[in-house]
Amino acid sequence: MYGNGVAFPGGTVTFLFTDIEGSTRLLQELGDDYGQVVADHRRLLREVFQKAGGHEVDTQGDAFFYSFTRARDAALAAVDGQRAVAGHTWPRDAEVRVRMGLHTGEPTVGEEGYVGLDVVRAARICSAGHGGQILASETTRALVGNDLPDGVSVRDLGKQHLKDVQYDHVYELSLDEDRKDFPPLKAERTGRADAMAEDFGRRIEDYVEQQLHAVFTGSGSADVTKMAMSGLGLALGGIVVLVVLAAAIVGIVLLVQLAF
Repeated sequence: MYGNGVAFPGGTVTFLFTDIEGSTRLLQELGDDYGQVVADHRRLLREVFQKAGGHEVDTQGDAFFYSFTRARDAALAAVDGQRAVAGHTWPRDAEVRVRMGLHTGEPTVGEEGYVGLDVVRAARICSAGHGGQILASETTRALVGNDLPDGVSVRDLGKQHLKDVQYDHVYELSLDEDRKDFPPLKAERTGRADAMAEDFGRRIEDYVEQQLHAVFTGSGSADVTKMAMSGLGLALGGIVVLVVLAAAIVGIVLLVQLAF
């Protein structure tokens, strides 16, 4: 999904992370049939998410990363996605349950995707949940307001300590037809959604390094080189100002010492 010219929405966006709970156990139980589970899972969720106006940012194994321009569209996509998974007949009648996490923010977006803590926060919220559960941050909950999808209610799960992002108020979008008493959140654990977010960040860093390398070796395009050199010029200008300021401060200190 990187470097292919796909334009991701900017401004205020809502992220949706999903992954299959107990995928290793399912793989052991189903063997080769697990490949069909992954294929069906991808097809079902892609259809639902894209219908709701979602943009596929990344996918790895049985995990998805989508962005939406409206929080309610993301919530509707998550609800319809859970219903699609629950209503599907899986190979060998396996029980496939997907956890989902929603968070809304204003991340930086560039050619290579999204950058910022909002991506990590959404992934952490997803990983804290259980299969069949939809979790949302306080920001997403506030934007959705009372405009909930049909047959959905909200449960306040209180403040949760999420790995790397400290405390966050988390809510559950509960489907009327599904169970409502999930175990406590697994707030300190990490899952496939976290790994996807971290890998996403690493690939963005690699892209930036490649562009800088192209500038200094002259192997990049003229436009890229010009843009990067402009940024480099600003950075060097800033360094010069800092050096001059530091020299002035040192000079003042010496004058004061000589005066005494």
